Amino acid sequence: MVSVRVLGVAVVFLVIGLVAGIFISPIVMPPPRTEVVSIKFVLDWAIQGPQAPFVVALEKGYFAQEGLAVIVDRGYGSADAVTKVASGAYQMGYGSLDAMIEFNVKNPGKELIAVYVVLNNPPYSVITLKGKGINSPKDLEGKKIGAPEGDAPRRLFPVFAKATGIDPSKVEWVSMSPPLREPSLVKGEVDAITGFYFTGYLNLLALNVNPNDIIAFKYTDYGVELYGNAIMVRKDFMQQHPDAVAKFVRAVNRAFKEVIANPEMAADLVKQRDPLVDRNVELERLKLAIKDNMVTEEVRRNGLGAVDKARLERAIKSVVEAFNLPRTPSVDEVFTDRFLPPKEERTI
Repeated sequence: MVSVRVLGVAVVFLVIGLVAGIFISPIVMPPPRTEVVSIKFVLDWAIQGPQAPFVVALEKGYFAQEGLAVIVDRGYGSADAVTKVASGAYQMGYGSLDAMIEFNVKNPGKELIAVYVVLNNPPYSVITLKGKGINSPKDLEGKKIGAPEGDAPRRLFPVFAKATGIDPSKVEWVSMSPPLREPSLVKGEVDAITGFYFTGYLNLLALNVNPNDIIAFKYTDYGVELYGNAIMVRKDFMQQHPDAVAKFVRAVNRAFKEVIANPEMAADLVKQRDPLVDRNVELERLKLAIKDNMVTEEVRRNGLGAVDKARLERAIKSVVEAFNLPRTPSVDEVFTDRFLPPKEERTI
Protein backbone atom coordinates (compact mmCIF):
# COMPACT_ATOMS: atom_id res chain seq x y z
CA MET A 1 0.00 0.00 0.00
CA VAL A 2 1.04 3.59 -0.68
CA SER A 3 1.49 5.35 2.65
CA VAL A 4 -0.59 8.40 3.52
CA ARG A 5 2.66 10.38 3.97
CA VAL A 6 3.88 9.63 0.41
CA LEU A 7 0.45 10.30 -1.02
CA GLY A 8 0.30 13.62 0.77
CA VAL A 9 3.68 14.70 -0.62
CA ALA A 10 2.55 13.78 -4.13
CA VAL A 11 -0.61 15.85 -3.75
CA VAL A 12 1.40 18.84 -2.54
CA PHE A 13 3.73 18.67 -5.58
CA LEU A 14 0.75 18.27 -7.90
CA VAL A 15 -0.92 21.38 -6.49
CA ILE A 16 2.33 23.37 -6.73
CA GLY A 17 2.70 22.29 -10.36
CA LEU A 18 -0.83 23.34 -11.22
CA VAL A 19 -0.40 26.72 -9.59
CA ALA A 20 2.91 27.26 -11.35
CA GLY A 21 1.28 26.41 -14.65
CA ILE A 22 -1.32 29.11 -14.07
CA PHE A 23 1.10 31.89 -13.20
CA ILE A 24 4.15 31.03 -15.30
CA SER A 25 3.54 31.21 -19.05
CA PRO A 26 6.04 29.66 -21.44
CA ILE A 27 8.62 32.02 -22.94
CA VAL A 28 8.05 32.36 -26.70
CA MET A 29 11.14 33.56 -28.59
CA PRO A 30 10.45 35.84 -31.57
CA PRO A 31 11.56 34.48 -34.96
CA PRO A 32 15.05 35.57 -35.94
CA ARG A 33 15.17 38.72 -38.00
CA THR A 34 16.20 38.25 -41.61
CA GLU A 35 18.42 41.06 -42.80
CA VAL A 36 17.23 42.62 -46.05
CA VAL A 37 20.24 43.26 -48.28
CA SER A 38 20.03 46.09 -50.81
CA ILE A 39 21.56 45.48 -54.23
CA LYS A 40 21.86 48.04 -57.01
CA PHE A 41 22.16 46.20 -60.31
CA VAL A 42 23.07 47.75 -63.67
CA LEU A 43 22.22 46.17 -67.02
CA ASP A 44 24.37 46.23 -70.14
CA TRP A 45 21.81 48.19 -72.14
CA ALA A 46 18.18 49.28 -72.19
CA ILE A 47 15.44 46.98 -70.92
CA GLN A 48 14.76 44.73 -73.91
CA GLY A 49 13.80 41.13 -74.56
CA PRO A 50 17.20 39.59 -73.76
CA GLN A 51 17.22 41.35 -70.37
CA ALA A 52 13.96 39.59 -69.46
CA PRO A 53 15.39 37.26 -66.77
CA PHE A 54 16.13 40.26 -64.55
CA VAL A 55 12.81 41.94 -65.32
CA VAL A 56 10.84 38.78 -64.52
CA ALA A 57 12.75 38.22 -61.26
CA LEU A 58 11.96 41.80 -60.25
CA GLU A 59 8.35 42.02 -61.40
CA LYS A 60 7.35 38.62 -59.98
CA GLY A 61 8.91 39.39 -56.63
CA TYR A 62 11.56 36.67 -56.71
CA PHE A 63 14.26 38.99 -55.38
CA ALA A 64 11.97 40.14 -52.57
CA GLN A 65 11.15 36.53 -51.67
CA GLU A 66 14.88 35.97 -51.20
CA GLY A 67 15.10 38.89 -48.77
CA LEU A 68 16.72 41.23 -51.27
CA ALA A 69 15.83 44.83 -52.07
CA VAL A 70 16.98 45.06 -55.68
CA ILE A 71 17.06 48.09 -57.97
CA VAL A 72 17.63 47.35 -61.67
CA ASP A 73 18.89 50.22 -63.84
CA ARG A 74 19.44 50.32 -67.58
CA GLY A 75 23.02 50.43 -68.83
CA TYR A 76 24.98 52.01 -71.66
CA GLY A 77 27.21 49.18 -72.82
CA SER A 78 29.10 46.39 -71.10
CA ALA A 79 32.25 48.45 -70.55
CA ASP A 80 30.17 51.14 -68.85
CA ALA A 81 28.42 48.55 -66.66
CA VAL A 82 31.75 47.03 -65.59
CA THR A 83 33.14 50.45 -64.70
CA LYS A 84 30.06 51.38 -62.67
CA VAL A 85 30.17 48.18 -60.64
CA ALA A 86 33.91 48.51 -60.03
CA SER A 87 33.45 52.13 -58.90
CA GLY A 88 31.05 51.07 -56.14
CA ALA A 89 28.04 52.83 -57.66
CA TYR A 90 26.51 49.36 -58.09
CA GLN A 91 27.12 46.12 -56.23
CA MET A 92 26.39 43.85 -59.19
CA GLY A 93 25.93 44.18 -62.92
CA TYR A 94 25.40 42.50 -66.26
CA GLY A 95 27.84 42.67 -69.15
CA SER A 96 30.15 40.79 -71.47
CA LEU A 97 32.95 38.66 -70.11
CA ASP A 98 35.38 40.17 -72.60
CA ALA A 99 34.74 43.68 -71.24
CA MET A 100 35.20 42.41 -67.68
CA ILE A 101 38.42 40.56 -68.53
CA GLU A 102 39.90 43.67 -70.13
CA PHE A 103 38.94 45.84 -67.17
CA ASN A 104 40.33 43.39 -64.62
CA VAL A 105 43.72 43.17 -66.32
CA LYS A 106 43.97 46.95 -66.66
CA ASN A 107 42.73 47.71 -63.14
CA PRO A 108 44.42 45.42 -60.61
CA GLY A 109 42.81 45.62 -57.20
CA LYS A 110 39.39 46.50 -58.62
CA GLU A 111 38.60 43.19 -60.29
CA LEU A 112 35.08 41.87 -60.75
CA ILE A 113 34.15 38.21 -61.07
CA ALA A 114 31.35 36.51 -63.00
CA VAL A 115 28.95 34.27 -61.09
CA TYR A 116 26.31 33.27 -63.68
CA VAL A 117 26.45 33.27 -67.49
CA VAL A 118 23.22 34.25 -69.26
CA LEU A 119 24.41 34.39 -72.89
CA ASN A 120 26.32 31.15 -73.36
CA ASN A 121 27.11 32.27 -76.90
CA PRO A 122 27.76 35.95 -77.62
CA PRO A 123 25.48 37.58 -80.23
CA TYR A 124 28.48 39.04 -82.08
CA SER A 125 28.07 39.07 -85.86
CA VAL A 126 28.93 40.69 -89.17
CA ILE A 127 25.81 41.55 -91.15
CA THR A 128 25.56 42.41 -94.84
CA LEU A 129 22.96 42.41 -97.60
CA LYS A 130 22.59 40.49 -100.83
CA GLY A 131 24.08 42.38 -103.73
CA LYS A 132 27.13 43.53 -101.76
CA GLY A 133 29.28 40.75 -103.18
CA ILE A 134 29.83 39.24 -99.74
CA ASN A 135 28.86 35.59 -99.59
CA SER A 136 31.49 34.35 -97.14
CA PRO A 137 33.62 35.96 -94.42
CA LYS A 138 36.65 35.98 -96.75
CA ASP A 139 34.71 38.30 -99.08
CA LEU A 140 34.93 41.03 -96.43
CA GLU A 141 38.48 41.75 -97.54
CA GLY A 142 38.55 45.02 -99.48
CA LYS A 143 35.16 46.06 -98.08
CA LYS A 144 33.97 48.81 -95.73
CA ILE A 145 32.55 47.71 -92.38
CA GLY A 146 30.64 50.18 -90.22
CA ALA A 147 30.47 50.15 -86.42
CA PRO A 148 31.05 52.34 -83.36
CA GLU A 149 34.69 52.30 -82.25
CA GLY A 150 33.81 50.66 -78.93
CA ASP A 151 31.55 48.03 -80.49
CA ALA A 152 32.48 44.63 -79.00
CA PRO A 153 32.16 42.65 -82.26
CA ARG A 154 34.38 45.25 -83.96
CA ARG A 155 37.02 45.08 -81.24
CA LEU A 156 36.92 41.29 -81.32
CA PHE A 157 36.95 41.12 -85.11
CA PRO A 158 40.58 39.88 -85.02
CA VAL A 159 39.33 36.71 -83.30
CA PHE A 160 36.73 36.20 -86.03
CA ALA A 161 39.30 37.02 -88.72
CA LYS A 162 41.72 34.45 -87.34
CA ALA A 163 38.99 31.79 -87.27
CA THR A 164 37.92 32.49 -90.87
CA GLY A 165 41.23 33.28 -92.56
CA ILE A 166 40.50 36.96 -93.13
CA ASP A 167 43.40 39.40 -93.40
CA PRO A 168 42.16 42.15 -91.04
CA SER A 169 44.49 44.69 -92.62
CA LYS A 170 42.43 44.43 -95.82
CA VAL A 171 39.23 45.58 -94.11
CA GLU A 172 38.36 49.29 -93.94
CA TRP A 173 36.51 50.38 -90.81
CA VAL A 174 34.04 53.27 -90.86
CA SER A 175 33.22 54.64 -87.41
CA MET A 176 29.68 55.76 -86.65
CA SER A 177 27.18 56.05 -83.80
CA PRO A 178 24.91 53.05 -83.15
CA PRO A 179 21.73 54.61 -84.63
CA LEU A 180 23.48 55.16 -87.98
CA ARG A 181 24.75 51.60 -88.34
CA GLU A 182 21.87 49.85 -90.14
CA PRO A 183 20.80 52.96 -92.14
CA SER A 184 24.37 53.29 -93.44
CA LEU A 185 24.26 49.69 -94.65
CA VAL A 186 20.91 50.19 -96.37
CA LYS A 187 22.09 53.43 -98.03
CA GLY A 188 25.20 51.72 -99.35
CA GLU A 189 27.63 53.86 -97.36
CA VAL A 190 29.22 50.68 -96.00
CA ASP A 191 29.28 47.11 -97.25
CA ALA A 192 28.70 45.43 -93.89
CA ILE A 193 28.27 46.21 -90.20
CA THR A 194 29.17 44.52 -86.94
CA GLY A 195 26.86 44.28 -83.96
CA PHE A 196 24.58 42.05 -81.95
CA TYR A 197 22.72 39.83 -84.40
CA PHE A 198 19.34 40.08 -82.68
CA THR A 199 19.57 43.88 -82.80
CA GLY A 200 20.99 44.36 -86.29
CA TYR A 201 18.54 41.91 -87.84
CA LEU A 202 15.48 43.53 -86.26
CA ASN A 203 16.70 47.06 -87.04
CA LEU A 204 17.04 46.11 -90.71
CA LEU A 205 13.52 44.69 -90.73
CA ALA A 206 12.31 47.99 -89.27
CA LEU A 207 13.93 49.69 -92.28
CA ASN A 208 11.80 47.50 -94.58
CA VAL A 209 14.65 45.24 -95.63
CA ASN A 210 13.49 41.86 -96.93
CA PRO A 211 14.63 39.24 -94.38
CA ASN A 212 15.75 37.03 -97.28
CA ASP A 213 18.25 39.73 -98.27
CA ILE A 214 20.00 39.73 -94.88
CA ILE A 215 23.25 37.77 -94.63
CA ALA A 216 24.76 37.27 -91.19
CA PHE A 217 28.07 35.75 -90.18
CA LYS A 218 27.66 34.87 -86.52
CA TYR A 219 31.01 34.55 -84.79
CA THR A 220 30.10 31.36 -82.96
CA ASP A 221 29.12 29.66 -86.24
CA TYR A 222 32.76 29.93 -87.29
CA GLY A 223 34.42 28.40 -84.26
CA VAL A 224 34.81 31.51 -82.12
CA GLU A 225 34.51 30.22 -78.54
CA LEU A 226 33.87 33.43 -76.65
CA TYR A 227 31.22 33.59 -73.94
CA GLY A 228 28.59 36.32 -73.87
CA ASN A 229 27.06 38.28 -71.02
CA ALA A 230 27.15 37.28 -67.38
CA ILE A 231 26.20 38.49 -63.91
CA MET A 232 29.23 40.19 -62.38
CA VAL A 233 29.93 41.22 -58.80
CA ARG A 234 32.51 43.24 -56.91
CA LYS A 235 34.75 40.90 -54.98
CA ASP A 236 34.46 42.86 -51.73
CA PHE A 237 30.65 42.68 -51.89
CA MET A 238 30.85 38.96 -52.66
CA GLN A 239 33.05 38.38 -49.62
CA GLN A 240 30.88 40.49 -47.31
CA HIS A 241 27.51 39.18 -48.56
CA PRO A 242 27.98 35.70 -50.04
CA ASP A 243 24.45 34.67 -49.08
CA ALA A 244 22.99 37.69 -50.87
CA VAL A 245 24.91 36.85 -54.04
CA ALA A 246 23.65 33.26 -53.91
CA LYS A 247 20.08 34.46 -53.38
CA PHE A 248 20.34 36.92 -56.29
CA VAL A 249 21.59 34.18 -58.59
CA ARG A 250 18.88 31.79 -57.40
CA ALA A 251 16.16 34.36 -58.14
CA VAL A 252 17.53 35.06 -61.63
CA ASN A 253 17.88 31.35 -62.38
CA ARG A 254 14.26 30.79 -61.37
CA ALA A 255 13.13 33.63 -63.63
CA PHE A 256 15.41 32.57 -66.49
CA LYS A 257 13.81 29.13 -66.68
CA GLU A 258 10.38 30.76 -66.87
CA VAL A 259 11.55 33.15 -69.60
CA ILE A 260 12.76 30.25 -71.73
CA ALA A 261 9.55 28.29 -71.15
CA ASN A 262 7.24 31.26 -71.75
CA PRO A 263 8.78 34.14 -73.73
CA GLU A 264 5.31 35.63 -74.32
CA MET A 265 4.93 36.19 -70.58
CA ALA A 266 8.43 37.63 -70.41
CA ALA A 267 7.71 40.09 -73.23
CA ASP A 268 4.55 41.22 -71.42
CA LEU A 269 6.58 42.00 -68.29
CA VAL A 270 9.26 43.82 -70.31
CA LYS A 271 6.49 45.98 -71.76
CA GLN A 272 5.05 46.49 -68.28
CA ARG A 273 8.45 47.58 -67.01
CA ASP A 274 9.05 49.96 -69.94
CA PRO A 275 5.82 51.01 -71.67
CA LEU A 276 7.78 52.69 -74.48
CA VAL A 277 9.12 49.45 -75.97
CA ASP A 278 7.41 47.58 -78.80
CA ARG A 279 6.26 44.38 -77.14
CA ASN A 280 6.27 42.30 -80.33
CA VAL A 281 9.73 43.46 -81.37
CA GLU A 282 11.12 42.58 -77.95
CA LEU A 283 9.41 39.20 -78.07
CA GLU A 284 11.14 38.47 -81.38
CA ARG A 285 14.46 39.74 -80.04
CA LEU A 286 14.09 37.48 -77.01
CA LYS A 287 13.24 34.45 -79.14
CA LEU A 288 16.34 35.04 -81.28
CA ALA A 289 18.47 35.31 -78.14
CA ILE A 290 17.00 32.13 -76.64
CA LYS A 291 17.63 30.19 -79.85
CA ASP A 292 21.16 31.41 -80.62
CA ASN A 293 22.65 32.61 -77.35
CA MET A 294 20.87 31.35 -74.26
CA VAL A 295 20.00 27.71 -74.94
CA THR A 296 22.95 25.89 -76.51
CA GLU A 297 24.09 22.29 -76.51
CA GLU A 298 26.55 23.19 -73.76
CA VAL A 299 23.73 24.63 -71.66
CA ARG A 300 21.68 21.48 -72.16
CA ARG A 301 24.63 19.44 -70.88
CA ASN A 302 25.81 21.63 -68.00
CA GLY A 303 22.71 23.62 -67.05
CA LEU A 304 22.03 27.34 -67.09
CA GLY A 305 24.64 29.74 -65.76
CA ALA A 306 27.65 27.43 -65.89
CA VAL A 307 30.79 27.47 -68.03
CA ASP A 308 32.99 24.83 -69.57
CA LYS A 309 36.37 25.60 -68.00
CA ALA A 310 38.41 24.46 -71.00
CA ARG A 311 36.33 26.64 -73.33
CA LEU A 312 36.55 29.60 -70.96
CA GLU A 313 40.32 29.23 -70.82
CA ARG A 314 40.46 29.43 -74.62
CA ALA A 315 38.07 32.38 -74.61
CA ILE A 316 40.25 34.28 -72.14
CA LYS A 317 43.30 33.73 -74.34
CA SER A 318 41.39 35.01 -77.39
CA VAL A 319 40.34 38.18 -75.55
CA VAL A 320 43.87 38.79 -74.28
CA GLU A 321 45.23 38.41 -77.82
CA ALA A 322 42.56 40.60 -79.45
CA PHE A 323 42.94 43.40 -76.88
CA ASN A 324 46.73 43.01 -76.63
CA LEU A 325 46.54 42.68 -72.85
CA PRO A 326 49.75 42.25 -70.82
CA ARG A 327 48.48 39.37 -68.69
CA THR A 328 46.30 36.28 -69.11
CA PRO A 329 43.92 35.81 -66.15
CA SER A 330 43.13 32.31 -64.93
CA VAL A 331 39.68 30.79 -65.25
CA ASP A 332 39.17 31.09 -61.49
CA GLU A 333 39.86 34.83 -61.65
CA VAL A 334 37.12 35.28 -64.24
CA PHE A 335 34.33 32.96 -63.05
CA THR A 336 33.25 31.16 -59.89
CA ASP A 337 30.57 28.49 -59.69
CA ARG A 338 30.20 28.65 -55.90
CA PHE A 339 26.92 30.56 -56.16
CA LEU A 340 25.24 28.40 -58.79
CA PRO A 341 22.10 26.54 -57.68
CA PRO A 342 22.26 22.72 -57.90
CA LYS A 343 22.38 21.44 -61.46
CA GLU A 344 18.90 19.94 -61.22
CA GLU A 345 17.55 23.45 -60.63
CA ARG A 346 19.42 24.76 -63.69
CA THR A 347 18.54 22.00 -66.13
CA ILE A 348 16.20 22.84 -68.99
